[in-house]
Parts: sequence; structure tokens; C-alpha cells
Amino acid sequence: MSVGIVLISHPGIASSIKSVAERIFGNLPLRVEVLEVGFDGRAADWLPSCSTQMRKVDQGNGVLLLVDLYGSTPSNCAKEASMIGTPTRRVSGLNLSMLMRVLNYPELDLDGLQAMAAQGARIGVVLDDA
Repeated sequence: MSVGIVLISHPGIASSIKSVAERIFGNLPLRVEVLEVGFDGRAADWLPSCSTQMRKVDQGNGVLLLVDLYGSTPSNCAKEASMIGTPTRRVSGLNLSMLMRVLNYPELDLDGLQAMAAQGARIGVVLDDA
């Protein structure tokens, strides 16, 4: 069993990031689902959809919720979803480097993948003077 991942973002972001990861990896080493939250409505309106995506990826070791922007509706949706009983961890600032880092360490537990996601986001930012 392994940790599942749900990418939660504003429209067009999570699906694009997952698509690029699939192109690079081929078959992803962890289950990854996407929830793109519309601009209308409240976080609670999206909770059933988030719960559905979490159930799709949950294999008993928890779910890592990667969200695009802290404090936004996707982030608030992830926060509410983390209270429904499934072991979860959340990381904001979703980007391709974050997801790639996580996917390169599928054997890690939920806490380890949360740390890896944050590390991937940080090391993916490079000041290039070229």
C-alpha cells in the first residue's frame, strides 16, 4: 500500500501538472487524482467532490493534498476535507517540481511525502543568472 495524492487547484492548473508528470513518468508510481475548483461557490460546496477524489486514491496509508494557493478556495476545501477522517497532510504552492519530487519517493509514508513535497517546491526555484 502507498499514499495517494490529490491535486487541488483553480481551473486548468492541477490537470496540466498531472498531464506533464504522466508524460515524463509514463505510469505514475502513486495514485494521483485532480480536483479543479471553480471560482464560484464556497469550499464546502466542493467537499463532496474532494472526498470522492480522496477515496479514489486512498489505499489505507493516507492522502497527500497538494493545493495551488494557500488561503484560496482550493486550499480551504483541502482543509475541510482533511477533517473528514482520512489521514491527510496538506502542502500549498503546487508546482511541477513539487509533484515530481513526491513521485520519485513513492515508498515514503505520509509525513515523509509531505516533507518531500515542500522540499521539491523549494529546490525547484532557481535564480538563474544566465
